[in-house]
Amino acid sequence: QVQLVESGGGLVQAGGSLRLSCAASESIFSINVMGWYRGAPGKQRELVASITSEGSTNYGDSVKGRFTISRDNAKNTVYLQMNSLKPEDTAVYYCKALKGWHGYWGQGTQVTVSS
Repeated sequence: QVQLVESGGGLVQAGGSLRLSCAASESIFSINVMGWYRGAPGKQRELVASITSEGSTNYGDSVKGRFTISRDNAKNTVYLQMNSLKPEDTAVYYCKALKGWHGYWGQGTQVTVSS
């Protein structure tokens, strides 16, 4: 079972930046896809960004050009650099790992963007 721990959330003004981190409990070489999702607790989550084990990336339309996902294999960590933040980016951000047929979620980290 893959355990994921997110960090880096907080309160920021509109136009500001944050970097989220997702540390995995095992080597991310063995994880097919890692991604960031966001949403309210108990609500459907939307894809923000994902990255495959080969390094291919995918972004939600609302964050293209502002957010960047990356990975550090040596640290078993995936990052989400968020720039030009908007109030509508406010949400709980969750890290997800897809390994084979199994998906694993982190606990989430709150991001709040004030106007």
